[in-house]
Amino acid sequence: MRQETSTVPAGTRLVADESLRRYRDGKVVLGGSPLRLLRLSSSGGARLRRWLSGEPVGDDAPSRALARRLLDTGLVHPEPGHATHTPADVTLVVPVKDNAEGVRRLRAATMELGAQVVVDDGSAAPLLHATMRHPAPRGPAAARNTGWRAATTELVAFLDSDTHPEPGWLDTVLPLFGDPDVLAVAPRVVSDYQCSNTDNHSRPVAAYEAERSSLDMGTRPASVRPMSRVSYVPTAALVVRRAALSEAGGFDETLRYGEDVDLVWRLIAGGGVVRYQPSSVVRHEPRPTLRSWLRQRFDYGTSAAPLAARHPGRLACARLSRAAAVTWTLVALGQPRAGFGAALTSGTLLPRTLRRQGIPVLAAARLAAQSQLGAGAMLADATRRAWWPLALLSRRGRRALLAALVPCVVQAVSHRHDLDPVRWAALRVADDLAYGAGVWAGCLRHRTLAPLLPRLTERAGRSR
Repeated sequence: MRQETSTVPAGTRLVADESLRRYRDGKVVLGGSPLRLLRLSSSGGARLRRWLSGEPVGDDAPSRALARRLLDTGLVHPEPGHATHTPADVTLVVPVKDNAEGVRRLRAATMELGAQVVVDDGSAAPLLHATMRHPAPRGPAAARNTGWRAATTELVAFLDSDTHPEPGWLDTVLPLFGDPDVLAVAPRVVSDYQCSNTDNHSRPVAAYEAERSSLDMGTRPASVRPMSRVSYVPTAALVVRRAALSEAGGFDETLRYGEDVDLVWRLIAGGGVVRYQPSSVVRHEPRPTLRSWLRQRFDYGTSAAPLAARHPGRLACARLSRAAAVTWTLVALGQPRAGFGAALTSGTLLPRTLRRQGIPVLAAARLAAQSQLGAGAMLADATRRAWWPLALLSRRGRRALLAALVPCVVQAVSHRHDLDPVRWAALRVADDLAYGAGVWAGCLRHRTLAPLLPRLTERAGRSR
């Protein structure tokens, strides 16, 4: 478990997150996820300026503590340097059921690793190259637990049998473990649009997944945290310290879905750091049919309720300020003028508050506008994903649901896709509705409303 006085190793090089903005000669810093405003001393601002110019973090305690603080808020990210671990320090663990070809391919692509453990989770025909076998299927969590407990190396790399790691996929992952607080690193998992299991009928789903896969966390690195830009990472591809797995007790085998999110959140709750490193790429085969893809989205949705029960306050269908909630509630109730007035009021107060903290007027006004628009988009997502069954019960709700479809149409028309706009928009809506149906099924099964409730905040976080 990480100590409160944890610091970044000396020699670490840092790069700015895309959200980072500096004001007042670098003494006021804004950015990260969730959005944070930090006030630094003159020496702290100077340190940050030097680090972003390429100077490594020094070995003095104040520098290392400040670097940790900036990393934890997502304002900066570590730049992979010299690795303290090699592929020989990594054991591959593959949980598999009825996919002998996938195992063969993965073993051939990871021969440089220290060991390979293939766990056959009750395949109909025993797999030839399996290291161990469950006589009957016990689920991915149990298979992964069986695998990592057989490992002896310091690091364990989980890869699903339908993944394809790109050459050099560990090159920018292993250096991050030079920080002893980093317990896990996740590569970027992208949908393999051109894989062999997609035929002409499933190409539309594969093309959509290539842009909006639920396993793909995007192109920007991140410190993984609940309720942030990257709130979870999948174990379709994840490298973890074996000692951290042992301390956490491994995966929760009672969870059929969401066991990866649960593990990551427990590692973070224990004080560890989990990083997302998109420069490392692993390709993942999409579901071969529309029906199987919708079923997957439904199944993922069912995990929301048990996750909310295990991690109170860390899962919500939307996160927005109270002011934005008032604005958009008035709009949804058919009072656009009142909503505009509320938006204008909050849009006036927030810049004043930020200006007192050192943020220029124009930047503060832009932030206020982005906050309102972002809240509207988030509520539209929540309407399509979580609230649509309730919306269907009233005329006003149905109007709100139709309005929530507008962002999907705009995205379909305004961006270049491998699909025509009509099919892209249809799949976008089906994606949200299927996931939302799963959320409701899970809530009914576990008798909770937690995943259906938004989380309200005052404003962007602030620290000194």
